[in-house]
Amino acid sequence: MADVRILLNDRTISDLKPPSAGQYRARDTQLGGFHVVVGKRSKTFAVQGDLRKGGKRVGSISVRIGDASSMSTREARAVAKTCLAQISNGEHPNPKLSKTAQLGSEASSAGKEHVAHSSEIATPHSVTLGEAWVRYRDAHLVRRGRSQGTIDGYRDHVERLLEDWLNTPLQDLADDPGKVILRHDEITKERGPYIANGAMRTLRAIYNHARKANRYLPANNPASIVDWNAEQRRNTAMGLDDLPHWFQQLAKVPNPIRREFHLFCLLSGSRPSALMEAQPQHLNLRRRVLHIPRPKGGADRAFDIPLSRQMVLCLLRVKRFAQHLYPLQAQDWLFPSDSGSGHLAEQKENREVLAKWGNDLRQTFRTLATPAGVSEFDARLLMNHAIPGVNAGYISRHKLLESHLRGQQQAISTTIFRALRASIVNDEALRSWLGPGATQRAINGAIRH
Repeated sequence: MADVRILLNDRTISDLKPPSAGQYRARDTQLGGFHVVVGKRSKTFAVQGDLRKGGKRVGSISVRIGDASSMSTREARAVAKTCLAQISNGEHPNPKLSKTAQLGSEASSAGKEHVAHSSEIATPHSVTLGEAWVRYRDAHLVRRGRSQGTIDGYRDHVERLLEDWLNTPLQDLADDPGKVILRHDEITKERGPYIANGAMRTLRAIYNHARKANRYLPANNPASIVDWNAEQRRNTAMGLDDLPHWFQQLAKVPNPIRREFHLFCLLSGSRPSALMEAQPQHLNLRRRVLHIPRPKGGADRAFDIPLSRQMVLCLLRVKRFAQHLYPLQAQDWLFPSDSGSGHLAEQKENREVLAKWGNDLRQTFRTLATPAGVSEFDARLLMNHAIPGVNAGYISRHKLLESHLRGQQQAISTTIFRALRASIVNDEALRSWLGPGATQRAINGAIRH
């Protein structure tokens, strides 16, 4: 049962209903920290306050004052004030308060004597960054189906950049936020502004998550006060005039699986990390879709990529190359390799060999959607971006998939390949890759070698 806030007096306390299980607290609206613990068979007056030493909070103290069935609310409130005064002075309340200390003149005039029950110290375990990270990882990231790439990114921030803080209590960072500011400055200088901001965003998220279960942590998040580095969106997209040279570079990439992977990244505008883990069963050629079960944002953001004719041909070439080059891995992965995971695990290329790859191609897809006549709204749907505004809840993406979105996808692919017409005819490397009969010739060459 949830805690309640009421003005505590004898009548309101007698009206408090026992919980069906466990216990709850009825907190006084007049005296902060004063409350009644209500159980199935008992109601007990108690007081709670923060113990501070040297101006720093060192723990939370809870003192049980007495049984509500034998002590009046007036008497308990007087004891509570005495206990709170001691706690505010950095003293733990005496578990055997004298008659005078407990009740003052009120108890003396009544001729009664009450002795406070033995105190209960509830100083919480000061959760460390490492403990909070494990909880955040398991309860927030894994349980919510976040992708492995997302989890690895958080892990890198915590276990590499903040490794020496893993055993540091979050309370210490909250009490001395200057440490966090200094660490942000150090990472900025040594590793760059973007990763420094990323590490602080991770720390901020872990702290906020930990505070839900550790209410003693200060509300002011120490990672929120850093001087954030300015971040600018990288402008690395290609225009239509840049495509012929890029395709000529791509045609010379020796590994055909990597070559088709980069091409599919461009044609789909998808995140490379999601495509790397695509499996054969995710491809439905009858419906002409590739299912992405765990994109950025986790399983809740799963979606289908509608396939243009050029994208289907690309994936067919991949499957044929894979069956000859990596027959074992090809059973499990759409873009197989000889890596430990069995699928393509590294998509970086030497910039002198291939000028654009990865998210450069995602930006290019979004840029070329405009000359292809695709609206910003449709481009967002194709890239699985969130739709801003209240209209997002009224969009049924799968209802648009079979006809409208596939037509928009085809328009972008057609625009891209239209820019290559002359190059495919005149460039030998491109012709041997994308020309008639090129796939079978490449497979035969792979078998011979």
